[in-house]
Amino acid sequence: MLHVDRRRLLLGAAALGTTALAGRILPARAAGPFQIGFLYVGPVGDFGWSYQHDKGRKAVEAKFGDQVKTSFVESVAEGPDSERVIRQLASGGSQLIFSTSFGFMNSALKVAKQFPAVKFEQATGYKTAPNVAEYNGRFYEGRAVCGAIAGHVSKSGVIGYVGSFPIPEVVMGINAFTLAARKINPAIKVKVIWVNSWFDPGKEADAAKSLIDQGADIICTHTDSSAIVQTAEARGVHAFGQDSDMKQFGPNAHLTAIVNHWDDYYIARTKAAMDGSWKEQSVWEGLKDGIVEMAPYGPGVTDAARAAAEATRTGIIAGTLHPFTGPVKDNKGTVRIAAGATPGDADLFKQDWYVEGVQA
Repeated sequence: MLHVDRRRLLLGAAALGTTALAGRILPARAAGPFQIGFLYVGPVGDFGWSYQHDKGRKAVEAKFGDQVKTSFVESVAEGPDSERVIRQLASGGSQLIFSTSFGFMNSALKVAKQFPAVKFEQATGYKTAPNVAEYNGRFYEGRAVCGAIAGHVSKSGVIGYVGSFPIPEVVMGINAFTLAARKINPAIKVKVIWVNSWFDPGKEADAAKSLIDQGADIICTHTDSSAIVQTAEARGVHAFGQDSDMKQFGPNAHLTAIVNHWDDYYIARTKAAMDGSWKEQSVWEGLKDGIVEMAPYGPGVTDAARAAAEATRTGIIAGTLHPFTGPVKDNKGTVRIAAGATPGDADLFKQDWYVEGVQA
């Protein structure tokens, strides 16, 4: 495994120039290990999103051994930086590239046109190309399980939610959480603070403190550090972890967490790229498929909350429950999903509105 120095990589990419690379096609490698590049929006030590993706990279190494050679670049800003890094990975010999953040999507598509022999995998995207696949987790399913717990555990009726960016993936998570919580307690309010960052422990902690000061006795988050759980533990309230089991950071505060498992997907797509069976695809997987899993329930989860959470989780897996089955109104009173209707993945990914009970 090679950990690429980001500053050196960016300088090298800038020197190559876009014009010189236009139309370049990398030849198939006759010998040597199959090269795979990974691009992370945060540090691999965030114990959240990037940490879980890097576990998937390590699973690929463990599965294929010296048949593969992986590299990763961490803490890459979304936008122009990501385009330069992706291009450098492609020009440096990567035959398969995993770009693991929504904000990398357009950059991956642009570079993919210049390197048609390279396979690209875009996480949490919605655009594909002949050599670009996209893969999404139905994270909102896990949010619904968390919401069912919150509806029973919250005593103040106020839930704090720390959001990264108001993109559909995050918005639908807030909505699924709120709908599930309000099924238990229709008076619950969910207050949202946006920190406009995927990984900024200081901002995340400050947002959590502000929400607690506003009466929140449970904090949920869609950011990538453990700061939320640590702050909740220090302030004596409850919290949900994000991306991985974060109970070590708040053994009393931690109720559960959405855990993302990328190992099987990364292994399968690597095998397909190596044996020639790789094809463009658009994948959505959730609790049933194992990409989304719930961490063990913490001591603050009551028997009633546990029963509600398990009913939600098993119902989603069985296909008898969908977090967004209508009727669903937005927080202005407009019906957004008709009674009995169940939106598909593409419709959910267009959500730019909040359900009743959300204050954002």
